[in-house]
Amino acid sequence: MLLVQNNQFKPNLFFRNKHFNTLYRFFLNTTSVSFTRERMDTSDSDFIDLDVSSVKSNKVIIAIHGLEGSSDSSYIKSLTQYANQQKYDVIVMNQRGCSGEPNLLLSSYHSGKTNDLLEVIHFVEKKELYNEIHIVGYSLGGNLTLKLMGELGKNHLSIIKTATGVSVPCELKGSSEVLNNGFNKLYQHGILQSLLKKAEQKMEKFPNSGIDKDKILKAKNFEAYDEYFTAVVNDFQSADDYYKKSSCKQYIKDIKVPSLIISALDDSFLSDDCYPYEEVKNNKYVQLLTPKYGGHVGFYTSFNKEKNYWLEKQIIDFIENRIVL
Repeated sequence: MLLVQNNQFKPNLFFRNKHFNTLYRFFLNTTSVSFTRERMDTSDSDFIDLDVSSVKSNKVIIAIHGLEGSSDSSYIKSLTQYANQQKYDVIVMNQRGCSGEPNLLLSSYHSGKTNDLLEVIHFVEKKELYNEIHIVGYSLGGNLTLKLMGELGKNHLSIIKTATGVSVPCELKGSSEVLNNGFNKLYQHGILQSLLKKAEQKMEKFPNSGIDKDKILKAKNFEAYDEYFTAVVNDFQSADDYYKKSSCKQYIKDIKVPSLIISALDDSFLSDDCYPYEEVKNNKYVQLLTPKYGGHVGFYTSFNKEKNYWLEKQIIDFIENRIVL
């Protein structure tokens, strides 16, 4: 529908550096938010922990974190604080194993596991507390969000009013490849250590899982991890099969919910294929906002905390107006 290179996002010199912007968000955001936890039992006898920040609104944002994130991720807390100020409740979906407690099954969360998100939406809808549900996903959570909206197509739930994906790896293989190069390997290494620790716990709990322990513990990049763990425990044939089936880019054409994608052009986690220009151009329901700067889920403009809600403002403005301002 609409491709926008937003020139209103003008960070200072420090925050024009993509790595500085990315890492500043990760390490130095000190937003304080109070959540109430609610456990949702899943249809396959597992659980998902939901963290709720309520201002007694009849509108709610369901927020989904990225790879190895949680409700404690700085971008989730920033959204929650800003959305609460704008009179929206926020429910954070901590994906399986990301709430501080291992999930019960061998299978894990992953970029294409949209059935979990759909169960959360149904769970929230059945509470009958809200007239509107808005979905906001970051990175992996953004891929999940857009994939689900495409899968649902014209059969989407009427209570879902908008969907937003931030810093979305729309083409997973391309994203895994760029993260295996240069400075980006540092991001990959940090996340991979957390993933491998969880994989080791799974192998101890499920000794007959079929996971090749030697190969998975020697994994040096996401592709190897996804080949020897993600694919094995989630019934994919290989890492390539997982990437092909789970990438949201192919689903964008079928989205029938007003949707916004916000991805900075300098995002270190995204390959050129992760920017779905053609798909968006051919779907009137989807808009793509591509500021020149912002890093990966960064989008800070300065050291002034009070002025650093550019990203959150874009999300709420879209929710309320359905267009990019």
